[in-house]
Amino acid sequence: GLAAFAPFFPLVALAIKLDSPGPVFFKQWRCGLRGRRFLLYKLRTMVEGAEALKPQLSHLNVMDGPVFKAPNDPRITRVGRVLRRFSLDEVPQLWNVLKGDMSLVGPRPPLPEEVARYEPWQRRRLAMKPGLTCLWQVSGRTELSFAQWMALDLAYIDSWSLGLDLKILARTIPAVLRGKGAA
Repeated sequence: GLAAFAPFFPLVALAIKLDSPGPVFFKQWRCGLRGRRFLLYKLRTMVEGAEALKPQLSHLNVMDGPVFKAPNDPRITRVGRVLRRFSLDEVPQLWNVLKGDMSLVGPRPPLPEEVARYEPWQRRRLAMKPGLTCLWQVSGRTELSFAQWMALDLAYIDSWSLGLDLKILARTIPAVLRGKGAA
């Protein structure tokens, strides 16, 4: 994970800095197990101040429910598109896994403002530690509706096993290499 990425990090960091001003890392509050907030780390893939631009882009949102996903989001940098396509922006979350905020496999950690808009039954998604990968990521990602995403997460929680985690991990690498459904 982190060790394998380490030799490439200086080049990726330089590419991020040359592509747009701002920090290399992006930090964001997310909700983990039982809604506990933690700082999630990613490589920055958007222009600085991207969150402030989000309300102006609501017409681009293709997801139903409380989640915002926009294909061709104008806030994403050129380097950011490549990083996202192959989920390389997620590598720093291995630090979150090492810190105990996240697992390798589990429902993706939602934003606090998304959780605030959850229906009561959707909060069950917070019953498990969030993961770096999940059924949603290996089943189409942004090509799925929010309802399908929730159904996959709840099915995962209901049928969790080490074997299921191993299957999801095995499916993650081909899904990432295909870049299918990446935002």
